[in-house]
Amino acid sequence: MPGLIKSPLLSLSWQGQLQDYVTAMNWSPDGKWLALASGSGEVMLLHIPSKQTIAIEPSAAASIDCLGFSYDGQFLAAGGQNGQVKVWRLAGDSTPDSTPDSTLPTLVKVLEHSRTWVEHLAWSPTRNELAFGLGRYVQVWDIARDEMVTTLPFETSSVLDIAWHPDGEQLAVSGHLAVKIWSRSNWDNDPRVQELVAAGLAIAISPDGQYLAAGNLDNTLMVWGWESPYPWRMTGFPGKVRHLAWANTTRSAAPIIAASSGAGLIIWRKLPTDDAGWASRAFDLHHGKIVALAFQPGTSLLASAAEDGRVILWPKAKNLGQMLDGAAQGFSALAWNPQGRLLAAGGQQGEWLVWAQSGRGKGFLR
Repeated sequence: MPGLIKSPLLSLSWQGQLQDYVTAMNWSPDGKWLALASGSGEVMLLHIPSKQTIAIEPSAAASIDCLGFSYDGQFLAAGGQNGQVKVWRLAGDSTPDSTPDSTLPTLVKVLEHSRTWVEHLAWSPTRNELAFGLGRYVQVWDIARDEMVTTLPFETSSVLDIAWHPDGEQLAVSGHLAVKIWSRSNWDNDPRVQELVAAGLAIAISPDGQYLAAGNLDNTLMVWGWESPYPWRMTGFPGKVRHLAWANTTRSAAPIIAASSGAGLIIWRKLPTDDAGWASRAFDLHHGKIVALAFQPGTSLLASAAEDGRVILWPKAKNLGQMLDGAAQGFSALAWNPQGRLLAAGGQQGEWLVWAQSGRGKGFLR
């Protein structure tokens, strides 16, 4: 077992409470806003510079299960159990010393799908286009022009995950027996299909766009080179592979992907040649199911959150760096801010916590 680094990496900066468990969280691109959603249907914005909260959606009978900011931070979208996708516009910006009153969001669009649970949405990384799953379909909306761009049929199952390629020109969708990839240049063309033996529960595209990964129902992780039909197949997981995260490091560094299954965590590093494949290292310090994984932007520092009430930091994705707590009944969500200086987590009793990088722990943050 790797030794515990005792110097603190992060210290608690801010905390609060929602009415029900935290289902989703997402940071604005500038790191000034953190959006939270709950199982009781709340959507809350935290304004980081002023430490003020704004409840933009009160609690309701149906949960909110996914949310996200557009690439330019202009829009926030949320979807959930009632089949609605709501989109708010954030009006302008505020200085660090001001209140967020001038940036109160305005509801600009409600997309109604009364019989379909919206569990997945993803903004394009280059345009204000929003993709979201509707049963066996994915719709893509151009929010600024207020028009539907396309409806993509998955056909063999419900949509289980959605991911845009970093160039914004291709959209990957996972489900039973396949990951399908559509090209934005012609949505009507047949998708490229990466075949699976079982359902693809989670997909992730590496930050440089060179690799596609799928965590699967058959206890495997599959990784493809983006243009290759031939995958690497990783095994050794104790159960379904539900959570994935790629490290966003320099192009010269070896690609690193983290994958979790139950309470188990495995880190895979690509070896120098394709024939050599990937080397793995397993960690078993969590005592409850891992619910989220996230690498600090620009580094190989991994954070993992679990139902055991722990957030664990793994410097260089190799060592045990720090254990954080604050959700006695377990965590449910996790997200680094884009600048990598703040880490947020949400709990199953509605707790939310924001930790900040501490000065004396900086040496361990790479």
